[in-house]
Amino acid sequence: MASLKSALKGCRILLTNDDGIGAPGLKILQSIAKQLTDDIWVCAPQTEQSGAGHSLSLHSPVRIRRYSTKRYSVAGTPTDCVLMALHEIMRGKLPDLVLSGVNRGSNMGEDITYSGTVAAAMEATLLGVPAIALSQHVGEGHRTVHWATAEKYAPDIIRRLWLTGWDDGVLINVNFPDVVANAVEGTRIAVQGQRKIGENLDRRVDPRGRPYFWIGTLRNEAAAKSGSDIALVEDGYISVTPVHLDLTHKPSLKVLREAFD
Repeated sequence: MASLKSALKGCRILLTNDDGIGAPGLKILQSIAKQLTDDIWVCAPQTEQSGAGHSLSLHSPVRIRRYSTKRYSVAGTPTDCVLMALHEIMRGKLPDLVLSGVNRGSNMGEDITYSGTVAAAMEATLLGVPAIALSQHVGEGHRTVHWATAEKYAPDIIRRLWLTGWDDGVLINVNFPDVVANAVEGTRIAVQGQRKIGENLDRRVDPRGRPYFWIGTLRNEAAAKSGSDIALVEDGYISVTPVHLDLTHKPSLKVLREAFD
């Protein structure tokens, strides 16, 4: 246990998110990181960037705001934040680990393709830095966010992951269940789940008679596959999913090669 407690001692950790520099989840992540090391850097979006996915700001300038020696915000996406942190802000002081979150709301199943939280971890991984995305699930219609659940369990999960290690080109996606800390059932390794796509588009009309839309929850809650991140989190477990950035569907390669030979 002594080796577990000291697993990240002395390591340099970069914190980021997609909820913005002032988000409650970032404060929780700082509390988590302080239990791991004293060398903590922060670079988060200046404003909320939920749903930004792995997008870059290519058509507008990216500006950096400095709050202190190790705390910055970026007028851009979560991907911009990691890019700026590693290539500009922390030049010569690259982090050993990037932690992204703690997101308000889960990032499970196909949500990871939209998630700015996961995208920040993805960018770090592409740049050669190990990364973990952390999200706190909030049930439909629930207003209370059980931040204390992530705060209690994240440090040891991060330490165990660090000691175990994971392959290049892989990020770790962690989701905490929507329960109080003492009600967590345990931690399980999970596959990425899948949910049926919904159609929650809220159509409205502005004062000039022109239609506009709010995009709501586009997921219908249905029974999830056993062992998936969705099913485990709904059952009160913390899910830990290794996500590979190589999206190639290997079984299709042979079939397609034969078709084009």
